[in-house]
Amino acid sequence: MIAYCGLDCEKCDAYIATINNDDALRETTAKRWAELNNAPITAEMINCMGCRIDGVKTPFCDSMCEVRKCALRKAVETCGDCGEIGSCKIVAEILNNCEEARDNLTKK
Repeated sequence: MIAYCGLDCEKCDAYIATINNDDALRETTAKRWAELNNAPITAEMINCMGCRIDGVKTPFCDSMCEVRKCALRKAVETCGDCGEIGSCKIVAEILNNCEEARDNLTKK
């Protein structure tokens, strides 16, 4: 369940709320994400099965995530499979701020 960017989808509150059908977690996640992103995020948007598999996704993961768009365009399993990862500005912020994501992309 490693995302294109290296984040672990199984640790994401949207994924956890979806697989457990947890409306309370959807509500708290929507509120937190709305505040963090200064965006109108509702509990109904908090449904996601992971960015690399078929199924429901949050609006961000489905159509707004530049990392996912790029990975789909390049037909790579993850950014770790892309020869441009070292100089990529699209995934750089995640990799620079999350050691776990970087590790997930480099351990194969």
